[in-house]
Amino acid sequence: MKLKFLLITLFITAIGFAQNNGTVTGTVTDKDMNNEPLPFASVVVKGSPISTNTDETGYYTLSVPAGQQTLVFGFLGYESKEVSVTVKANETITVNEILASTSVQLTDVVIEKQVSREKETALLLQQKNAIEMKQNIGAQELSRKGIGDVATAVAKTSGISKQEGSNNVYVRGLGDRYNSTSINGLPVPSNDPEKKNIFLDIFTTDIVDYISIDKVYNTKLFGDFAGGNVDIISKEYRGNGMFEVSVGSKINTNALDKSSEFYLQDGPKKSGFFKSDYPANALTSFNYPNSLNAQKESMTPINFGFKAGQVYNIGEEGKLSLFATANFSNGYEYRKGLNQTMNAQGGVLNSFQQERFSYNTNTTGMFNAAYRLNPNHKLSYNFLIVNSSDQYRDGYSGIIRDLAEDGTGFIQRGTYVQNTLMINQLLGNHKLNEKTALDWGVSYNTVKGDMPDRRQNTFADTGADGTLNLAQVTATDNHRYYQNLKEDELAANIAVSRQIGATGEDGKSRGKISAGYNGRFKKRDFEAIQFNFFLNSAIRFDITADPNRLDEIFNPTSYANGDFSVNTYSGSMRPQTYNGDLDIHAGFGTFDYKFTDKLTTSIGLRYEKIDQSIDYRTQFETGQSDFNRNEFLPNLILKYELNDKHNLRFAASKTYTLPQFKETANFLYEEINEVKIGNKDLYPSQNYNADIKWEFFPQRDELISVTAFSKYILDPINEIVISSATNDISWVNIGDSGYVVGAELEVRKNLYVIDGEFENKLTGGLNLAYMKTHQDLDPEKVARETDNSMSINPTDKTSSFTGASDLLLNADVSYTKNWTADKGITATLMYSHYSDRLYAIGTLGKGNLVDKGMGALDLVLKTRLGKHLGIDLVGRNLLNPEFERVQENASGTVPIINYKRGAYFGLGLTYKL
Repeated sequence: MKLKFLLITLFITAIGFAQNNGTVTGTVTDKDMNNEPLPFASVVVKGSPISTNTDETGYYTLSVPAGQQTLVFGFLGYESKEVSVTVKANETITVNEILASTSVQLTDVVIEKQVSREKETALLLQQKNAIEMKQNIGAQELSRKGIGDVATAVAKTSGISKQEGSNNVYVRGLGDRYNSTSINGLPVPSNDPEKKNIFLDIFTTDIVDYISIDKVYNTKLFGDFAGGNVDIISKEYRGNGMFEVSVGSKINTNALDKSSEFYLQDGPKKSGFFKSDYPANALTSFNYPNSLNAQKESMTPINFGFKAGQVYNIGEEGKLSLFATANFSNGYEYRKGLNQTMNAQGGVLNSFQQERFSYNTNTTGMFNAAYRLNPNHKLSYNFLIVNSSDQYRDGYSGIIRDLAEDGTGFIQRGTYVQNTLMINQLLGNHKLNEKTALDWGVSYNTVKGDMPDRRQNTFADTGADGTLNLAQVTATDNHRYYQNLKEDELAANIAVSRQIGATGEDGKSRGKISAGYNGRFKKRDFEAIQFNFFLNSAIRFDITADPNRLDEIFNPTSYANGDFSVNTYSGSMRPQTYNGDLDIHAGFGTFDYKFTDKLTTSIGLRYEKIDQSIDYRTQFETGQSDFNRNEFLPNLILKYELNDKHNLRFAASKTYTLPQFKETANFLYEEINEVKIGNKDLYPSQNYNADIKWEFFPQRDELISVTAFSKYILDPINEIVISSATNDISWVNIGDSGYVVGAELEVRKNLYVIDGEFENKLTGGLNLAYMKTHQDLDPEKVARETDNSMSINPTDKTSSFTGASDLLLNADVSYTKNWTADKGITATLMYSHYSDRLYAIGTLGKGNLVDKGMGALDLVLKTRLGKHLGIDLVGRNLLNPEFERVQENASGTVPIINYKRGAYFGLGLTYKL
């Protein structure tokens, strides 16, 4: 009876209390983002425990006791606002507020900690609200997973993988030629003569606000698209002043075991900055600046860098944001394993045990200045410089066809590659009136890709004592090679948008019309020259040589004595060259409209005028290749909001795929076990794309999505061995058509959350992609379209796409525990796996080359020991699986390449002011 009386009393009291309350509602917006809604801002009744957070649209509602109250609006890194309100019982009032990030006056510099808004929750909100079908990876997720470069970040998303041993990124089974890369929406040139896209691993995540991945085409993108576009959004500083210094080191377990015998070639510097050119009189004297002797390397793995940012108020509405970062890192690696070529019957052509010592560096510097004149006008300037270098010293021991078929051969090759990229961008965003906006951007980029002084020497053991003698079968067996690439690119974007339709209760129009122009103007200059050292025929197998002391053989004295001669392909100092030009003028228009509260449609049309030409002068001929295209590219996107947590999306589009410069130049490029040559008759493919996607957002930081996709490609371009005396590799439009079909699953979920003042939770992520690819192989089509200058003899009539895996998997589990606002720990365990993938199409009766499936396990531990200090521990490739490439002959599978990369361990220290 007493219990019943108590419950009734509490119920009546609660009713009476509620009747004395009023309701305050409103929207909180972000002044720095042109008054866009600010999700997850706090709204507190001052002096009471009553509080709430804004939802994904910036909206809040709060039950407040009647009377005079003070509301406090806040967001981490933003200036808090206090607003006095009079609340009446049983009535609702609306209080809207605008917050701005904290900053200082231009004359008053105060260094405090940095706050980044690029959180996983904010990017999920962006994904939920956007009509485009995008995936975003933000700075918070990159930090949690300890990801240091953009390539690794991209490979952690669904349907995307990175090829082992190369810089190729595959999106839904489609490789480099089908993808594109941009920074802040503006294109970036390639740093490799064979590739369309710049290597993503040269971009450190320190420069990244977030990475946006479009796997569905929209008309704002250039039409050379089938797999996906990776857009790197560069860091723009917001919040209080910040200065951060970091230092660390990483080691490779394989390299550590070889630390006492780690040899590289002479010349390249540890800094990664190196300039070397061949002698002007290389055919009449021997006076190279770099020694052929191997140099023992003292291993000093290190990485260090700094970040600095500040925001200044200028006048009543102006704000200047400055951000700068610079980083240097290096690494040592070692691997050893099988590398061989086989015929259709499983017989050995060349068979080696390959031993590789390698050293790499990466230097990155970025400066960003963003000036907001007022809430309606903003200008930004971005400068980025990236210098990367890779140095390899490879030794191939074993069977050399026609020279050392008893297995006593040895080939040594030293390779150094340096790539330097400079990017300049100027961007503008303008709100002309309440309904009209103008956005524009221009960029000028340069890239230099140099391979100075690649050295190769060939040996054979002709005696019983195991000593090596210099040997040769062809003039190219002993040589020095120089390659230079320079590419300049100017790009421009401009777009005008106008809101249309009636304005809803949320203050937004129901639709938008956009129109704009994109221009891209690229020029590439490429040259290469190889100096072949031809040994005197009388002593070609009698020169005992130490591979580490080759200056004893190749020197000015022995050259003057006639022990060897020097020649080039042309017999002169004239290098082989090709010069490429690509001009694209594009106009586009889109119509976005919300026909109902649930259905939104985007219809777009893009026109591109494409002119690509290439002139070349090689060892074979002087010639040119060009084509002109007019492309009309429609696209359709539908978004249906089942409710506030579920979206259903559909997209369809038409795009194309261009041949690359080097693929159309009749230029020969030699590797140890393969030779490539261009095809002047190559022409673009046509692509038809369709996607359907369901999204579910259970909580603000959770996501479950399922996507089905398909691509139909006409005249697909493939790399394949052509039928010739030397069986070179070239590129051809291999058949009439091909297709890709597949499905993706993505899950982000809070597995366990402990309520409290500070974060304490376990989260998990999973993305899974399953796909099938198919293409027809038509030798008659290739012969017909190349006027019989090229022919192919594929072993099968059909194949999958090169680089495609049936199954891709990424999974991660993270535990975060914060003890105070400045002390905490995050541990993340990540696993990735790809199934068997086609590396090369089988020809001449040989089976396909297939990379066997493998997985990788990583562990990242990040700690904050206080306001200023943090320590990170990273372990990569902890399982150290064996990479294996096989040739699937009819008579059985034979191994082609195998090795283990070793595990990687890193320790980092960060200090913030």
